[in-house]
Amino acid sequence: MCAKEPARGVWPIYGHPYTRARHLLDADDAAQAAKFAKDRSEADRLRRSANALRNIGINSRSDAAQKKSMQMAERAESLEQTLRPAHKERAGEIRLDARGTHARVLIAIDDVAIAAPEGQALFRTGKLSVLQGDRIVVLGRNGAGKSLFIGLLSRAMTQRDSVPGIQVHVSAVLGYVDQQMSQLPSLESPLGFISGRFRLGDQRSVSLLAGAGFGVEQQRQVIARLSPGQKARLGLLALRLTEPNLYLMDEPTNHVDIAGQEKLEAEILAHGATCVLASHDRSFVKTVATRCLLIEAGRMTEIELPREFEEASSGKSRR
Repeated sequence: MCAKEPARGVWPIYGHPYTRARHLLDADDAAQAAKFAKDRSEADRLRRSANALRNIGINSRSDAAQKKSMQMAERAESLEQTLRPAHKERAGEIRLDARGTHARVLIAIDDVAIAAPEGQALFRTGKLSVLQGDRIVVLGRNGAGKSLFIGLLSRAMTQRDSVPGIQVHVSAVLGYVDQQMSQLPSLESPLGFISGRFRLGDQRSVSLLAGAGFGVEQQRQVIARLSPGQKARLGLLALRLTEPNLYLMDEPTNHVDIAGQEKLEAEILAHGATCVLASHDRSFVKTVATRCLLIEAGRMTEIELPREFEEASSGKSRR
């Protein structure tokens, strides 16, 4: 006989020999995982529609649109409260862990001006709140200021009260990656970095790095000599070990293979992570985004997910 991990306090009992019971348990997990994915997708769709209606209501001063937006948001929240991913033990590779927070607003932004390093004005943010559970994708042409915006949010989180107009809740814990993985110490080895930064000891660090695809020799060479793909895997491993509750990601899938991209997508969804990210990967954006911000004509405005992203085919059109 085999008993499954309880779901909402109920322990299913399988009155069969272990092997048969194990197969039944796996089948139940598969069905539960499929329902979780379907309900998560519907909740995300409701969130996007609610955000779009809210913007229409604000811009057109339509009480009816704002009321409908609130109703859709309530439906999404009600559905999200029923979500429970299937229990499944699995190997590491790319995984994210989110540290809990009860704060509703993690970042409040009050019409901040974003400028290029040489001082050229690029755009103003307008008023913006990053709510717990938001997965915000920042869109715009190359050079519009997406990376500068995400970098400014990172500075506001690491140096509290250092950026006028950006307030970060005290419970927010940052997880940051950019496309160059510049947060990695280039002169350290992966083993030295992981064991020293997270105080895990060599044995545990070796095991984690091996799970992320690093051989023994690669673990001991300096990070500067790693390939872009290896740096990406190391950066995402460090991100997971940090256990943040707010992720800032600038092109996180640039040097990750398709299998790694899909694992990253799954982990973001499973943990209900709060994210602000920039990405040109249409499939990735379509899968994870609940809100979209567009930088255009000197302003940042919230929009519905553009059609070319909606039409992206998962696993096929990765760019």
